[in-house]
Amino acid sequence: HNILIHTTPHNSLVQHIMFSLSGPLSSFSTSGMACTRGGLTLGASVGAAGVCSGPLRSPPASRRPTPGGRHSSRSGNLSSSSRAALSKAATFGSLSIGSSSLVAPSSSSSSSSLAGAKGKKSTSSSPTATPVRGRGRTQVARTAASQQTTSEEDTNELSNGNGSSSSPSTSPSKEEEVAAFSQTRNLDEPTEGFDAIEECIAEIADGRFVVVLDDEDRENEGDLIMAAELCTTEQMAFLVNNTSGLACVAMCPDECDRLRLPLMVASQENDESMSTAFTTTVDLRQGTTTGISASDRAATTRALANPNSIPEDFARPGHILPLRARRGGVLERPGHTEAAVDLTKLAKCSAAGLICEIIDRDTGLCMKRDALLAFAKENNLKVCTIADLVRYQRKRANLIAHVATANLPTKFGEFVSHTFRDLENDGIEHVAIVKGDITSENGAHVLCRVHSECLTGDIFGSLRCDCGPQLDLALERLQETGRGVVIYLRGHEGRGIGLGAKIKAYQLQDEGMDTVDANLHQGLPADARDYGAGAQMLANLGVTSVCLMTNNPEKTTALSGYGIEVSDRVPMVTLVNPFNKKYLETKRRRMGHIYSSENNS
Repeated sequence: HNILIHTTPHNSLVQHIMFSLSGPLSSFSTSGMACTRGGLTLGASVGAAGVCSGPLRSPPASRRPTPGGRHSSRSGNLSSSSRAALSKAATFGSLSIGSSSLVAPSSSSSSSSLAGAKGKKSTSSSPTATPVRGRGRTQVARTAASQQTTSEEDTNELSNGNGSSSSPSTSPSKEEEVAAFSQTRNLDEPTEGFDAIEECIAEIADGRFVVVLDDEDRENEGDLIMAAELCTTEQMAFLVNNTSGLACVAMCPDECDRLRLPLMVASQENDESMSTAFTTTVDLRQGTTTGISASDRAATTRALANPNSIPEDFARPGHILPLRARRGGVLERPGHTEAAVDLTKLAKCSAAGLICEIIDRDTGLCMKRDALLAFAKENNLKVCTIADLVRYQRKRANLIAHVATANLPTKFGEFVSHTFRDLENDGIEHVAIVKGDITSENGAHVLCRVHSECLTGDIFGSLRCDCGPQLDLALERLQETGRGVVIYLRGHEGRGIGLGAKIKAYQLQDEGMDTVDANLHQGLPADARDYGAGAQMLANLGVTSVCLMTNNPEKTTALSGYGIEVSDRVPMVTLVNPFNKKYLETKRRRMGHIYSSENNS
């Protein structure tokens, strides 16, 4: 192919420019990245917007999420006639560009994004979007699982063999895409159909039961939970009549140790399905009879929550089963045991909660979601999910600790590195790479990339993903603008499933699955990442709002939920190759990634 590259100070970025066009290209300039073919010009700034990398066409209307959810990509800034001309002749990478293909963002759009990153707040406005509700870590997997799986027909849908689209363009409007990236995720907002955590805390403080559900891919059950210190005979009777009757009291580890309540089996020998930490059963010695009546069990429950109780107050074995909660609460283990302790602490009660699984009295089976919601409504009880409690706690917990700071000269330029220890995730350490003074202008409009660790892509240069090129591009942009930060989150390998599981997912992809189904097939979430540590790292560095370099709406909503405003978005468009073509298309079609720049807020 006839390609003329005009060299400029951006020569270091030429490595990203690997176009393969089906006809002669008259000119190509890295300074403005103006590609001219015939009378059609595609404008972009290499440093600002990356490389036009192939068609990521919008899905048919039957598969595209509705407004307010995730959205597919939109065509670049081309007229309909230009798109038609382009679809007949041009291919980028190995992919044909159809009538609704991805096109490199225009230089004006990219420049405005980076201008915002340099401190000039974007003057464009975006419509108010309805917040996404109930998008927890495991819900991502359920959402992905509910969509149609990728087939060979889906992959071939990129073109019909002559470069044109095989179905009419059904791209969402610009306003819809703006909405997708301007979602504000309120971590205190409950999953749709459930009550707010604050309301449930108030109920606990008032001595009432609440119904708490765990995830559908865990036990998928609901427990009655209340403050143990406030349990009455009537409430114990209600619990016995509507549950399995195996009344348990969830307690913090220190209280279990103080009352000498040893584990029923050693931790390493616990093969119970959810590794629930059962301890020795007990009865209160004084003021009770056999220990089995509602009044006796209520008395034992209150005594376990009494900070003045001593080990000798209890007979062993008995009819109340104490449970040992994890010290980190639901942030360490998202189970009913930890939820009970966390809720009672939040209600400013003793850290002990009475809990038991709710049972259908007709069938004897554990109630599931719909039945539990009906049960709660019938009995005028508040109902919440453990996933909502996790988000509530995560927003308030201290997740990271600053470790060290040092200068870091790189091939991209000189930066300052900050390391942070993750206090929740086994002490794993994350890194922030900073360029310039990101605290100026009150830390607003800082160019930012939140990058998930990818050993295969970042270190080994794997072509199966776009991680390595995106990291390089982010650092180049920081050097170019002179102000920004890359947050490098470790423990995110394979979208949070771990290196071994990711390699297994690669094997499944080699056998025909897509990147989403390969995770789900292993019983793992499509995306298990959490960005709380990243948001707290930004806050620790003095950042208040960011121009976020991402194609992923979930990052935008996640950071917003942790108090980091996303004032603008800069797309991360890199090379499409035969090895990552299906992967990128799957992320767009099934995970809502958006690759155009028209949805900047």
